[in-house]
Amino acid sequence: MSGEDGGAWRIVHVPGRPPVPPDQQLTVNVVAAQIEQPKLTNTIIRRLSQIAPLEDLHHVKRVKKKCIEGGQIQLSVILCLAPENGDFDGIPCDVKDVINSYQLSPFVAKVCKYAASSKEEWVEQCKLWPTSYHPPTYNISGITGFSEEDSQSVVSFMKYALELAKSHGNVVVNAAAIVDPLSNQVIARARDEVCSWQTPKTEASAECSSGGPRQVETSISCLHPRWWVNEQTGRSSSFCHPLRHAAIVAIESSAARDRRLFPDVRYKDESTIEECVLSPANSQAKRQKTDANDVDNDDKNDTAYGNGDLSSRPYLCTGNDIYLVWEPCTMCAMALVHQRIRRVFYACPNPSAGALGSVHRLQGEKSLNHHYAVFRVVVPQDVLDKVVLSMISGS
Repeated sequence: MSGEDGGAWRIVHVPGRPPVPPDQQLTVNVVAAQIEQPKLTNTIIRRLSQIAPLEDLHHVKRVKKKCIEGGQIQLSVILCLAPENGDFDGIPCDVKDVINSYQLSPFVAKVCKYAASSKEEWVEQCKLWPTSYHPPTYNISGITGFSEEDSQSVVSFMKYALELAKSHGNVVVNAAAIVDPLSNQVIARARDEVCSWQTPKTEASAECSSGGPRQVETSISCLHPRWWVNEQTGRSSSFCHPLRHAAIVAIESSAARDRRLFPDVRYKDESTIEECVLSPANSQAKRQKTDANDVDNDDKNDTAYGNGDLSSRPYLCTGNDIYLVWEPCTMCAMALVHQRIRRVFYACPNPSAGALGSVHRLQGEKSLNHHYAVFRVVVPQDVLDKVVLSMISGS
């Protein structure tokens, strides 16, 4: 979509595993055969489904249709996996019966071993043998495509995060904004506080001394998570904290907001928290819409939400989205898992320590008990240049 700033804004889904180049996709051999009598196709398929199911190739279609000269349709069917030695004598007896019964001429064909993770992969797979393609959903609306209204909303919040990243100390920092998609409002925001001379309670400010290109490079905490160890050992701990990345501070701000809005509600112990999470009634309780236009207005709504009803208090950041200027590091990405964030949007890849696409893909780790969808918001280069220039100049 085009923005008023010029150029095209794009929202790109970052899958849980890296895409495989089309020419490097793994394949397996199968035994296939042409069906000379198309009317027998359904009968043959039903029989093969019983005696030789393709259990590990659910994405592969059993029948391949090809148009030949004269407009005729040629059908081929996968009979079974090819024997490892390539000898047709190793074909199961039941499959041999089908071959003999319908006078089929078997041949070896290649099919892709894994389902396509992108449309580009799928197109390349179908050149070998037809496969099905189902974009990942995670049961989250918007992951398979954004309406014009949703796209404008995403771009608007990313612009908000970019503006937030402009610090007061002539330095580039990361910024985070947590958004309640039900009310379409920012409920928490923060900048990096890794080397902050001051530590405000609700919003981070990155007032570091200027240091030229080196300072610009290292000031973004997620790019160099351990830089402070080597550079800041001589400073007092009150001036430098290694964990206060923008995402972490935003999470802290969101928790503080919940405590203000629900002053009489407290999770007393882990069992109480677990009951709240596992209860079907509570799992459906989403963040209620607020009339607040900004996090600074939260105190005005205390009377509306501080009713002491545990079921009405949201569990951490369940169902919320977060917008980051820079792709988060592993620490921040894992914190977002624990917070039950729904979607993560970031503008700039993190080539040195990115955990959601650049170096690692935490969103695809099957062992985790929560998974969020990840998107990169591609910012037009001219817009990004203006933002970075204004950050460095302090304007």
